[in-house]
Amino acid sequence: MKKIQLLSLLFVSVTTNQLGASDLSRMQNDRSIDLTLFSDSIHHWDIYSTIREYDRIEPNDIDGIAKQFLKFQNPDGGWPKNIDWLGVLEPEALKKEMPNHHWESSFDNRNTYPQIRYLSEAYILTDDERYREAAEKGLEFVLNSQHASGGWRGADVDAITFNDDVMTGIMALLYDIKMRSIPFRWVSDTLLHKIERSFEQALQVTLDCQIVVAGKKTAWCQQHDHFTLAPLKARSYELPSITPRESTSVVAFLMTLEEPSDEVKIAVNSAIQWFRESAIVGQQYMDVPIPERPYHETTVDFDRILVENETAAPIWARYYDLKEAKPFLCKRSGQVVYDLKEIGFERRVGYDWYGFWPNEVIELYADWLQR
Repeated sequence: MKKIQLLSLLFVSVTTNQLGASDLSRMQNDRSIDLTLFSDSIHHWDIYSTIREYDRIEPNDIDGIAKQFLKFQNPDGGWPKNIDWLGVLEPEALKKEMPNHHWESSFDNRNTYPQIRYLSEAYILTDDERYREAAEKGLEFVLNSQHASGGWRGADVDAITFNDDVMTGIMALLYDIKMRSIPFRWVSDTLLHKIERSFEQALQVTLDCQIVVAGKKTAWCQQHDHFTLAPLKARSYELPSITPRESTSVVAFLMTLEEPSDEVKIAVNSAIQWFRESAIVGQQYMDVPIPERPYHETTVDFDRILVENETAAPIWARYYDLKEAKPFLCKRSGQVVYDLKEIGFERRVGYDWYGFWPNEVIELYADWLQR
């Protein structure tokens, strides 16, 4: 099984905003557009697809990749998820291979907003109006699918979704447009005004969702109720909780905002303080080699363990409870446990129960304060 660093996708998504003139010059000289944000879709394709033999598009073939996006764009303007976007694949053939719900337009697994970004940059480089029109249609899908709460949903539950960078990925895109980043200067004033309103609404509900425990702001859940803003359950093992991984995405995005409001500053300061207080020390989360064994449509040759190590770097659990902000784990059945060995093999290696996620925003915090 290919493992990817999803946190790196987060920082591509929310800290490389506002493509500047030097970036445009590089794109024009190299004839290339960053593909990092598509790694998650390709990763899921590698896990679940039984199609293994097909030609692939060269990463610098802008027209080839953009035309794939045109080919797969749904009538509503969005895109299906979990596709190898560098594969020479045909929608009709894949419809026989993939479940019907995978063809619905989705932001799940970092989808749809990366296609809009790519097509916008491709339009700047090629002047091909089809790419601009598809990007505009994608933006209309984003606006039309925003809930009255200001949030967007993922695939697992109709709720304000921070999982898979749904909220932060979309907000980063809208913020780039709001700030008139070069790839989006084609956006009309009428559409721009809609995007500005959409962004402000999304930002406000994000701030309003920050979880308070014992009178102190902490961080965010993977998803929150559209009406009450309370943390919500998604899949059976994704319980209402405080989630450092998704919260790191939120904080990273908030730290990119120019001239942040006092409310944004309070949100960031509170989250960083909670990250520091909730770090787990003296434990090491690590992969250990094992004989290769089946995993979905592929195989894995590792298991994951948590061992005592006084010299290990601080880590964070995926979930912290809402009463005391204490770490826990959860079986696929929904049963709460506190020992990684109690998690079944499929979920143990297929889910990141611990990680270093907040480290990068903690390291950036001093610079952010100075700015």
